[in-house]
Amino acid sequence: MAACPTAFDCDAELNDPGAAPYGNFINYYTFNPPENRLSLIPGSLLHDLGYGGGTEGDTLILDVGCNSGELSVAFYKHLVQEDQSEGRRVHLLGFDLDEALIQRAQQNNPLRGSIAFIPLDITKDTEQLQDYLRLHGCPRFHLCLCLAVTMWIHLNHGDAGLLRLLSRLASISQHLLLEAQPWKCYRSAARRLRKLGRSDFDHFKSLDIRGDVAGHAREHLERHCGMELIQSFGSTAWDRKLLLFRRR
Repeated sequence: MAACPTAFDCDAELNDPGAAPYGNFINYYTFNPPENRLSLIPGSLLHDLGYGGGTEGDTLILDVGCNSGELSVAFYKHLVQEDQSEGRRVHLLGFDLDEALIQRAQQNNPLRGSIAFIPLDITKDTEQLQDYLRLHGCPRFHLCLCLAVTMWIHLNHGDAGLLRLLSRLASISQHLLLEAQPWKCYRSAARRLRKLGRSDFDHFKSLDIRGDVAGHAREHLERHCGMELIQSFGSTAWDRKLLLFRRR
């Protein structure tokens, strides 16, 4: 994994020309390439979770806030390295609220038979996700990726919005891989808005969930959502923990 200077960390977002209040950066993967996360995740993850070995049926992966899709595709290729002609097939659905980013993801998608991208704001609608599950005959996604998304929901929808997101993802996931931004990234995001000449995030100063955001997320998932932490894959170059939860 390529090392990132400490100063680059969250402040790199300040200089991104596509910086936006919802985290939908147009060039996100130029300063946080997929390998920053994939280097921490074993390629055998699906098999390790029991989704392999020729078991019949589909394995469904959900990528929350997929941006322009580069990480979705790289993650899929990292985990699905064998021929799918027999047994369990793996499908990935990525979504983002930014329709322009989704358009780019759709246009550049090299695996259209296995990967799909849709525009969706999960704070408003989950019916498309339920439709997708029904289409594949599955009650839940086998693995949900929520990577560097929680902060944007938190800043724009407050403490209640963050907890609602976690509860919603837990309800539709068998396993959840969570990367929550640390508090220093919140401060950087607020500073970025001010540099852009915009007013602060509506909820930034009123948030009660502060400090160890990943710890708060874990507590909510374990106490209120019927999930348990089963593995930590360490921290990315940006000092963000990759935590894997499983439905009890």
